[in-house]
Amino acid sequence: MPETTRTSLSEQSAYQLANVTKTAPIYSAVTPRWVVRLLDWKPLEAGIFRRNRVVDEKPIEVACSHIQEAEIPGTYAEYEENPREYILSSINAVVNVDTRIGDLFSKPYDQIREQLRVTIEAVKERQENELLNNADYGLLNNVVDSQRIATRKGSPTPDDLDELLTKVWKEPSFFLANPRTIAAFGRECTRRGVPPPTVTLFGNPFLTWRGIPLIPTDKIRVAGKIPKSKILLVRVGERKQGVIGLFQPGLAGEQSPGLSVRFKGISDNGLSSYLISLYCSASVLADDAIAVLDDVEVGHYHEYTK
Repeated sequence: MPETTRTSLSEQSAYQLANVTKTAPIYSAVTPRWVVRLLDWKPLEAGIFRRNRVVDEKPIEVACSHIQEAEIPGTYAEYEENPREYILSSINAVVNVDTRIGDLFSKPYDQIREQLRVTIEAVKERQENELLNNADYGLLNNVVDSQRIATRKGSPTPDDLDELLTKVWKEPSFFLANPRTIAAFGRECTRRGVPPPTVTLFGNPFLTWRGIPLIPTDKIRVAGKIPKSKILLVRVGERKQGVIGLFQPGLAGEQSPGLSVRFKGISDNGLSSYLISLYCSASVLADDAIAVLDDVEVGHYHEYTK
């Protein structure tokens, strides 16, 4: 086949003179991190928080329908003698950037800024995970036995969530569940002809049950041969004796509450280093501020017929 003689500039040649419009580095592991957004956060003075409770077993006597000159009983509130203390947990990372890279290749995006931005996103994702799964203060590991229930038939049903609401009935704030779990609950509602309504928070729609939003998070895992997960119900806020987040304010190099970035220096081989530190914890102020639905099967589907 004879070669065609070109009569205009080729695309490949023209490409050499074209400016390429680029995105900043995209970190696909980023999530909305709803737990951090929805918790109330309490600043600490020195990184330590003591949770003082009143001992419930000791009744506080009060007089009702008091008769004139009748003796009013004396009483007092008993405090825990060994209250729980929380010391802020730290999440750290060190970012290294070759100074030559930063000097020569920082247009249109500053290499140091982008390296720090992506790493900070990873640190914040870890914070969200720790708030739910940390062995010490994670919410999933701080539910008392009396606040645990199991599904009746495996799949999450409206009856199961109603039962969960009996455990956190004092001003519940939100449910937390894996997106697959919320989808499984939606299927069970559709099957029963009671599709859950939605509510808009932060400009985003969320399914609700009994007016309580179901907040999605991938930090509550789905696992097992028969895929199972959990649903948390949470009350938040110190005034409500709910769940609160804890952080250290006023850090050197503070970028956001509890998170700082500090320059460590330049090494002999030309690497500039930055220390990223995030300090946080969480406290369940009262046992009835949180409850969990266990053994939630998320893989069951229905066939609908007209």
